[in-house]
Amino acid sequence: MSQYTKTVPGVPHGEIEAKPLITDPDDPLAPIALRSGRRPKRDVRISQGPLEKVYLFWIVGASCDGCTIAISGATHPPVEDLLNGRVPGLPRIELIHTVLSVESGHEWTENLRLAAEGKLDAPYLIAWEGSIMDETVSGEHGYWMGLGEDPADGRQITSLEWLDRMAPGAAAVLAIGTCATWGGIPAAAGNPTNAMGVMDHLGKDYRSTLGLPVINVPGCSPIGDNITETAAAALLFLNGLAPLPEFDELGRPAWLFTETVHRHCPRAGYYEEGVFAHSYGDKECLVELGCWGPVVQCNIAERGIVDGHGGCMNMGGICIGCTMPGFPDKFSPIYERPPGALLSTNTNRVMGGFIRRLRHLSQKDKMRSVRWTDSRDLPSGWGRYKTQPVGAERLVHRLYARKQHSHEGGR
Repeated sequence: MSQYTKTVPGVPHGEIEAKPLITDPDDPLAPIALRSGRRPKRDVRISQGPLEKVYLFWIVGASCDGCTIAISGATHPPVEDLLNGRVPGLPRIELIHTVLSVESGHEWTENLRLAAEGKLDAPYLIAWEGSIMDETVSGEHGYWMGLGEDPADGRQITSLEWLDRMAPGAAAVLAIGTCATWGGIPAAAGNPTNAMGVMDHLGKDYRSTLGLPVINVPGCSPIGDNITETAAAALLFLNGLAPLPEFDELGRPAWLFTETVHRHCPRAGYYEEGVFAHSYGDKECLVELGCWGPVVQCNIAERGIVDGHGGCMNMGGICIGCTMPGFPDKFSPIYERPPGALLSTNTNRVMGGFIRRLRHLSQKDKMRSVRWTDSRDLPSGWGRYKTQPVGAERLVHRLYARKQHSHEGGR
């Protein structure tokens, strides 16, 4: 018996009467691995690759199901296009999901058994959501995450055992969300279940049948488009239509997780000029309210959360570092100013304040047309500035204009 397979408390082996497995491929409750062959062939005008379909096993560990909810909001590409084979060059995805699948019970776990035994008619991928909890510390008759019973003797098979059975034959293993990638909140200080990420469990030497280590798409919850885009990139590689995408040293899609939140934050200009928010609802930079954006690698500010909209800073919230391996412990206490901000914000107040005043001075000049400058008049009835700059300000504008046009002959 595997160390991850647990007995059902109070029920001796062999005394559970298993119902017959539905094997009719025309039955909608039969395992999808059996029904899939009866689905209509995809439009040849869409297919460009050698694979018509792949199986995706979405298995849940210690999860809140937030990652499943997140992927339902993906639009580039949308989930429904992936499941129906409507993305050119990509195979149709047959989804076996812990929550969303039609079949249940033995019919559902039969899909996993066929995959583990190499009996599927197409390659398969594993998407793992939630932390992995160490079943070796769950007690003799207990378990953290059960995922079906062995129909032969009623033994409880844990989700972790299914991962160990299926990972060697998977074309790729994707860890979805911060819990699955790094351990997340269940792996925070204390950690009674010895929770960890998929990469921690499978180890650095793990390779899929395509030779890939674990692919990590972090976030709590991750951006739906980040999930589907990464899956699509992996499938293009699987289909032989694109090179292997670039992943960083932590197995994250490099094109999604290289830049920091701060570099694309709509409030970054205030940080540069040393202007910071005092309370939520202010439009300025949120660093002094606890934002970790300057050090966190995530594309939430530029991509938004659903279809380009929303996202933490875009909606007035701070970055709490949820995509990073050190979350949550190394980013707590949340909603308090990071210690490093004391130096950076005060430095920016001095330098940024000086630069801000110079920019304001230049802006006032550029807010006047040449005609207005020559006539020393502002014809707008709305204008607050009724006169042209005088004294030192006027001298600065003249010197600036002379330098600006110094390379233009005759001026």
